[in-house]
Amino acid sequence: MAGHAPEVVAMGRTGVDIYPLQHGVGLEEVSTFQKFLGGSATNVAVAAARHGHSVRLVTKVGDDAFGRYVRLEAERLGVDPASIAVHHAAGPPTPVTFCEVFPPDDFPLWFYRWPTAPDLLLEAGDLPLEAIRDARVFWATVTGLSQEPSRSSHHVAWAARGRQRHTVLDLDYRPMFWADPVLACAEVGRALEHVTVAVGNREECEVAVGETDPHRAADALLDRGLELAVVKQGPRGVLAATRDERVEVEAFPVEVVNGLGAGDSFGGALVHGLLSGWDLERTIRFANVAGALVAGRLECSTAMPTTAEVEAALAGAGR
Repeated sequence: MAGHAPEVVAMGRTGVDIYPLQHGVGLEEVSTFQKFLGGSATNVAVAAARHGHSVRLVTKVGDDAFGRYVRLEAERLGVDPASIAVHHAAGPPTPVTFCEVFPPDDFPLWFYRWPTAPDLLLEAGDLPLEAIRDARVFWATVTGLSQEPSRSSHHVAWAARGRQRHTVLDLDYRPMFWADPVLACAEVGRALEHVTVAVGNREECEVAVGETDPHRAADALLDRGLELAVVKQGPRGVLAATRDERVEVEAFPVEVVNGLGAGDSFGGALVHGLLSGWDLERTIRFANVAGALVAGRLECSTAMPTTAEVEAALAGAGR
């Protein structure tokens, strides 16, 4: 790929997920764990790569064993690690995240990212600005806006890209990463001026535009100049809206193992639909099923389905 822009550049959070192999009990009772590549932007990158796209991940890790694991595992899963920078100075280690698994709908998370994490120390000099400018999709997340210097680096990236088509903001709001929810609302508002697509759940839409009703939230996002607003509604399915079209798809039934990562699988599949030039309904139905498939699996990154797996599930639902 030397000399060629990747189709997709994803920028943001990375780390190592440490997930329990015993379910239905608290961490204090878990005896065995397994580690996986994790972090929202990282999972989206892997999901898009599973659908056959060239993807570069822009993030930062510590100069440690888990940082080396992130780089090696991202590459193994088809993601270009060239822009996974290493924070060599004394500072925070590559973060880990623990969860508990209480299906079907309780998956508490513990982020070990205090007081910060290397991916929030991304600086403008770490950014592959040419690749960000030329990629067909640039995906960034709200978490990356929670601290400096990452916040300013995101604005450098958006300035280099301009408000090109398929500039996506994942509304991925995690309150524990923000000192003040008022600041989060302000920063998300600033970011919306630079993107053309926003994806989030109802609570994240409230942070972004002050609306939890899916249709009003979509309207408010489109009023900010976006081309596409996607509002995830959990068991009620997904709403997607452009200025000319509005699509709602029902939830895809699956026996939930771990709901974490489903949204990232949705994101990678959404990218695939956008790059494939599909109509809105086909894109959202495909992404909806891709997300559900991951909810039926324990891990996130390595659970991301291939295009064939999603198409097979869609065909089965059609029958």
